[in-house]
Amino acid sequence: MILITREDFSVDEVICKLKNDEMGAIATFVGVVRGESKGRKVDHIEVHAYEEMALQQLKAIKKRTIEKFGVKSVTVIHRIGILNVSDNILLIAVVASHRREAFDACRFILEEIKKMVPIWKKEHTPDGSYWVEEKHDD
Repeated sequence: MILITREDFSVDEVICKLKNDEMGAIATFVGVVRGESKGRKVDHIEVHAYEEMALQQLKAIKKRTIEKFGVKSVTVIHRIGILNVSDNILLIAVVASHRREAFDACRFILEEIKKMVPIWKKEHTPDGSYWVEEKHDD
């Protein structure tokens, strides 16, 4: 599943839907809105996307991941809109036969999203609003 949505998601529900007899591991990453960034208090963020292009890029990343790591399934859910501190932003779930492939694929997907997918975050703080540059490994 590849999804860009304004709605929250349930990590538990996604994992339950992914479980099957062929898998040995599910690796997940859940990104959430943090309350502080670069020493500044964050009140909330806005997440914007060029949705059509973002979906195309996410589907391409999924395809490359399955080919490269031989994993069984990839799910990526990315939220857009106004999000508060501790809200879910991103879920990556990778189903594989073994843990190593699942973890490696999960990390690969995260790094590819940061590099390639047209999604932007704007942090709102008491001192003003700032666009976030995500091209680094945090």
